[in-house]
Amino acid sequence: MTEPSKVIHVRNVGLEIAEADLLQLIHPFGTVTKIVMLRAKNQALLQMNDMASAVSALQYYSTVQPSVRGRNVYLQFSSHQELTTADQSTQGRKTDQDSQPNRILLVTIHHMIYPITVEVLHQVFSPHGFVEKIVTFQKTAGFQALIQYQSRQSALQARTSLQGRNIYDGCCQLDIQFSNLNELQVNYNNDRSRDFTNPSLPTEQRGRSSQVGYGDGGSIYAIPPGSRGTCLFFSSFSAFGSSSRSLTFFFFFFFFSVAFQMGNIAAIAASFGGGLPPGITGTNDRCTILATNLNTEKVDEDKLFNLFSLYGNIVRIKILKNKPDHALVQMAEGLQAELAAHFLKGAMLFGNKMEVNFSKYPNITPAPDAHEYANSSLNRFHNNAIKNYRYCCAPTKMIHLSSLPPEIAEDEVVAHVEEHGRVVNSKLYEVNGKKQALVQFENEEQATEALVCKHATTLDRSVIRISFSQLQSI
Repeated sequence: MTEPSKVIHVRNVGLEIAEADLLQLIHPFGTVTKIVMLRAKNQALLQMNDMASAVSALQYYSTVQPSVRGRNVYLQFSSHQELTTADQSTQGRKTDQDSQPNRILLVTIHHMIYPITVEVLHQVFSPHGFVEKIVTFQKTAGFQALIQYQSRQSALQARTSLQGRNIYDGCCQLDIQFSNLNELQVNYNNDRSRDFTNPSLPTEQRGRSSQVGYGDGGSIYAIPPGSRGTCLFFSSFSAFGSSSRSLTFFFFFFFFSVAFQMGNIAAIAASFGGGLPPGITGTNDRCTILATNLNTEKVDEDKLFNLFSLYGNIVRIKILKNKPDHALVQMAEGLQAELAAHFLKGAMLFGNKMEVNFSKYPNITPAPDAHEYANSSLNRFHNNAIKNYRYCCAPTKMIHLSSLPPEIAEDEVVAHVEEHGRVVNSKLYEVNGKKQALVQFENEEQATEALVCKHATTLDRSVIRISFSQLQSI
């Protein structure tokens, strides 16, 4: 572990983050005397006036995930005890050298609410010059793309004009760097990759990555049943001989476990229409989420359960005593936690903009102040889980109500939820003889409040269920 130092090392500092942003992040804890931006490495070094200030900052951000311009940054003590002028000048030269313009751009998209395809990227980048090739993929940093221009000047102009801007209002922010690649190899023309100089390239099964080595997107389809990879895997067992049966059994068990997981994720991806939502990897193994900036007067564990259970089964929830606007939510699976963090980040709840990030804790320790939900019948993913994944989305203006009483009237449904906002429209209808309803509010915050307050409440002796509807109108 790095010894305490006056110098704080900050990682994941995107090009959209300026010195002033980092100073604002650290300013509450003391004076920053020196700062070095390591642009080529997406890092920064900040020297505090004294060690106590640095320790205070690190202690605080060990429990709160710091976010700058929508990007999570990570703080730790630097191995430097002091920053010297030589350090700053040396790092400056490295930055200048490493950021030489190239005709291939590496683009990372943050706050990705709407899907981004090759066509969307081409529409955004083509006004700055002829785009030859585009490749998209999924990495741990998020959804990324490589854009190859015909000339270096076009790439430079695109980066200058588009860096830090949003593709859509309030989301899909562009973080653009120069790639160190010399040429992109594109094997397929589809919604994941495109060679605009060679329109005769074949297409490939949707959802598979056509660029092995660029990213890990689509890797869940890498070993389809009956493929050559499967045959090679089993043929390798012959090398162990009869004396290695236990090891062979382990590999069989491991293979089938992985195959089952891959098949399950593939089925979930299919429920979303052929692929996981943009920005979702399906490989996350962290199940505990930290929700912050909560309205302490109105939020409780049950309301958080009603909201987070839209994205998976809840194990337990704990509101922190020393920070009552913070809550830990443990979900049953990593994918479910990834969906919740993705769709709920920045959602408005009781007048507060909620921050949702992964917690540093793998789980919530059972305790009197931790509410248990693992065996709750209200968890939505016990039965027909694949179907429930289909309805996962960010909060919308429209809520869907089911399990309604058979004799309910539309005005009774509206009266049950209208205290939470202005109802714009509503509709009561039947599906297979069961009453359901749609209620449209004026905005997403009102619909969210109605959902967290009225889900699992009783209406004429029936426990109703509420979720967000993806319909735009009734």
